[in-house]
Amino acid sequence: MSNDHAAQLQQRLQTLHNDIASTGEVDPELKDLLHRLDGDIKTLLERRLAAGTVDQTPESSTYGLAERSQELSAKFAVKHPHLEPALRELGNMLSSMGI
Repeated sequence: MSNDHAAQLQQRLQTLHNDIASTGEVDPELKDLLHRLDGDIKTLLERRLAAGTVDQTPESSTYGLAERSQELSAKFAVKHPHLEPALRELGNMLSSMGI
């Protein structure tokens, strides 16, 4: 993952947080799942930047972040369809980055 990809990913996360904040009431379970995904992505970015390994293959502890994002997208589609595209885009971004 390049520094540009990391910056784009961080921007996408911030946009998603803003979208959720403007939505109002979000199911606590979905909010918790999103919070954990967000934390895992931020941890990955911090570790890679600190180690200077932004372009290496993701470590095993990050496996499935794209899949988790897609699962969250499907859950949000039911209760909050206007948020689903942002989550789907995040999942596509993670997948294209090999995360």
